[in-house]
Order: sequence, then C-alpha cells, then structure tokens
Amino acid sequence: MNPAGELMVSSEQRVYDVVMKRAALVRKQLKSMGKPDVIVPGALLNEAYDRCGEICAEYAKTFYLGTLLMTPERQRAIWAIYVWCRRTDELVDGPNASHIAPTALDRWDSRLEDLFRGRPYDMLDGALSDTVSKFPIDIQPFRDMIEGMRMDLKKSRYKNFDELYLYCYYVAGTVGIMSVPVMGIAPDSSTTIESIYSSALALGIANQLTNILRDVGEDARRGRIYLPQDELAWAGLCDDDIFAGKVTERWRNFMKSQIKRARMFFREAEKGVTDLNPASRWPIWASLLIYQQILDEIEANNYDNFTKRAYVSKAKKIVALPLAYARSVV
Repeated sequence: MNPAGELMVSSEQRVYDVVMKRAALVRKQLKSMGKPDVIVPGALLNEAYDRCGEICAEYAKTFYLGTLLMTPERQRAIWAIYVWCRRTDELVDGPNASHIAPTALDRWDSRLEDLFRGRPYDMLDGALSDTVSKFPIDIQPFRDMIEGMRMDLKKSRYKNFDELYLYCYYVAGTVGIMSVPVMGIAPDSSTTIESIYSSALALGIANQLTNILRDVGEDARRGRIYLPQDELAWAGLCDDDIFAGKVTERWRNFMKSQIKRARMFFREAEKGVTDLNPASRWPIWASLLIYQQILDEIEANNYDNFTKRAYVSKAKKIVALPLAYARSVV
C-alpha cells in the first residue's frame, strides 16, 4: 500500500503480466504467421549470419558454446538476436557511450520498427529481420530492452530489489522472451506456454543477477552500483564500501544472500527447460549449468568480486556438457 492507501503492484508482478501477454500473443502467431518476407540476397544473408556467429564467439564464449549444440537454423537465429542485443547494449556501455543521447535510442527504436517490417538498415539488421520473419517473435521484448538502455543513461543506483528486478527484466529477461519462439516447445509438452515463458524470464533474471555479482568492481569503477541499496544498508554497508573494494565479513555475508537469490531464479528457470523442443534442451541446459558456475567461482574467490573476475575455465565447461546432455534426455 502507498501512503494514500492504494494497492501498489510490484515490478515482479508487472513484468509477469507483460510476459503472460507476450506468451498469449505467441500462441496466436503460431497458428498464423503473417510477417513480410525479407528481401536480402542469399549470399549476403549467409554472410550476415556468419558474421553474427563470429561476434557471438568473440564476446560471449560461454553462450556461443551452447549455441554450437543447436540445429543450424536455431543457431543462426540466436546469433542474430544476440548481436542485436549486444549492439543495443553498446549504445550505453560501448566506447562511444559518453556521447550517446536519449535521442539516439529513439532512432534505434525507429530502426527496430523498420527491421520488423522487413526493411533492414545493414547486414546485421538483415540477419535479425530474416529471423523474425521465420519465427513467431514479438517486437515488444526488443522495445523493452531499449527501455532498459534508457534506464542505464539516467540511473546508477537501485533503492531496492523491486527496482533492480525491473532493470534485470529490461536488459536480460527480455532475451529469454525473445528466444523461446526460436527454441520451440516440445510437441508432447503438457505444460502451458505461459509456464515456459515464466521459466525463460527467470533464466534471464538469473543470468543478469549473476552478471551483476561478477562485475561489482568493474561497475563501481564506472560509478555504477547495481545492488539493492536497502539490502546494503541492512548488511551495514554503503556505496563507500563498494568503492573501497574491501572484502570484509559484512561483505561476504551480503554476497551470500545475493548468490542465494540468483540460484533461486536458476532453479525456477530449470522447470521450463524440459518442456522445450528436444533439439534445444541440451544447449540450454549447458548454458544454464555453466553460467551457474560463475557463482561458484565468486565463492571460490572468497567473495572478492572487486579485484578478481570470476570465470569458468574451459575444462569445467567441457565437463559440464555430458551432464547437460544427461539432463536434456531424462
């Protein structure tokens, strides 16, 4: 309740309602696909997808490893989605971010509209434009991600988890929503599309919370703190402690609670993987299991995410693959 006695709706509930509407829309699109054909020469389109794969391999090694387990068509589509998301993120986090004005995001939003109408601006746009013409992908999650970038331009603190959850949805939960139509749903699945979308949302939230916990020191050096301010205060910490970068007992206890929450979202995400198309389960399980290990590495670093970057070694990634395969066929 707010001071006026009105019922307040949490960010989590608001996002959930949005995601359920997207799932219902996808159900309708599955019955009738009516998107415009993309006029892109075949050779150029193949080159565009190949370039998307190269960018994915360069900047998201763990994620790319998972895509290699997909069917070629799904693989290319996920690369195209990833590259659009990366280009969107670089508008506020890239080398020219300091010169980006909100109007640039407005132009990017307009460009997105054209892309979905089959009018790509460049080769990389063409790959995504082709993808959204082949799969029942809705434009709204893409718009929401752009909204997350607008949030990054004007906000560098989050007073509670409710605010942080909304940010996590905008910049990462949206990726899960974008990806479900590409991954596909098992023909014999007895669960609802809404349930699968809920799990996809949880995976996006879990991944972003993991990113936030891994990058505390890096973000602090840019003047950003993506941690709930009220929870920091309850732990006896403040912004100055983050900028000082000292690993204390208070910090360790705080990190334990944050890691526990991220793992909770990973467990929620696991519920939907078994209902995906069989061809998509192995790569999703692989990505999910490998990404969770970043939390293990933060713990192994004694919760020092100020000066040490938690990463999963190549050997551990390879070891995770047979386990992911076993999960995918059970």
